[in-house]
Amino acid sequence: MKNPKYMSRPKVVIATMSLGLLLSTTSVAWGQGCVVARSSSPEMGPESQGGYLEKGDFEINIGYRHQFSYKHFVGDVEQTYRVQQGNQVMNKVNLENVNVLYQLTSRFSVQASLPILFASRRSHNAYQTTTSSGIGDSSILSQGWILNPKKAHSYNASLGFGVSMPTGKDNVKNNVQTSPGATPTLTTVDYSIQPGQGAWGMILQWQAFKNAGKTVFYTDGSYLATSGGYNNVLRNANALSQPLTAYNAIQDQYLLEAGVSHPVSRIKGLTVTFGPRWEGVPAKNVIGNDLGFRRPGYAVSLAPGIIYVRGTSMLTAAVGKALLRDRTRSVPDRILGTHGDAAFADYVWFLNYTYRIPKKRSHEN
Repeated sequence: MKNPKYMSRPKVVIATMSLGLLLSTTSVAWGQGCVVARSSSPEMGPESQGGYLEKGDFEINIGYRHQFSYKHFVGDVEQTYRVQQGNQVMNKVNLENVNVLYQLTSRFSVQASLPILFASRRSHNAYQTTTSSGIGDSSILSQGWILNPKKAHSYNASLGFGVSMPTGKDNVKNNVQTSPGATPTLTTVDYSIQPGQGAWGMILQWQAFKNAGKTVFYTDGSYLATSGGYNNVLRNANALSQPLTAYNAIQDQYLLEAGVSHPVSRIKGLTVTFGPRWEGVPAKNVIGNDLGFRRPGYAVSLAPGIIYVRGTSMLTAAVGKALLRDRTRSVPDRILGTHGDAAFADYVWFLNYTYRIPKKRSHEN
């Protein structure tokens, strides 16, 4: 039997906050398609089913994210002619993320995240496809609850601070054959499918929840502040003709979401969730300069999901349907008087498995 005290905190609170864990399994991927295909964000929330994590508990999380981007936007206007003419750029991103968390005290935790990216990019009417794979930019983060978890059962909030490390390659190259019989050329793949940014970053994350009977309201978010500038990865052989965008930019990234969750009374351990999600890349970084090539923009989506808890395991699934997509102007765009486009996805799919390892045997079944 599980410890009654351990079970005293409402499962729905923990399940809801675990949705934040799922939806923020983005150590390589915030944003959509061409806008960005990687970032360095820790997981949201140390708690799992049955209550807040207690001192000495471990939690292992494996997350998966998939998106297929092919609809082009300039600002918030879709460039429908791209698909009609068959020259749309198509990005496929498959991201896995492994996160390990350790609860130092009832209030504070530390965690480490390692993303693994598998991605491809091609123009619909082009002969060649470029691909990339490998680990992304890993992160280490500490987090603390503002209110004492032993007393704050109906509402609480937490803050987390961490560092993103440039463990992912930012200069993956492919031997590209542009037509049958053509000589392959070693080419740097687009930055949207590069596993890393090639720079260190600082992470800020937050989350909060409020119980209202069986229904729970929640919000969470993250911001990755990078060193800015560019990473000295030349985009292609002809890029030097425009110095402002010759090299890939090192860019900040952000995520903000909110929503509600409610348990399904007829199915033990099942919770449904629903809420908006806003993620993207700003045109200007918090620190550093804003030059280099970037496709800034954001996507706002609605993401219904489910959480199923059984014992010390939890399975989470959700899908985000895009409502608003906007490719904003970069700083070089404004200087040059241009406005580039970017490809966005209609849907983003999430799947997440969490396993809790309690320190005390009394926590287990």
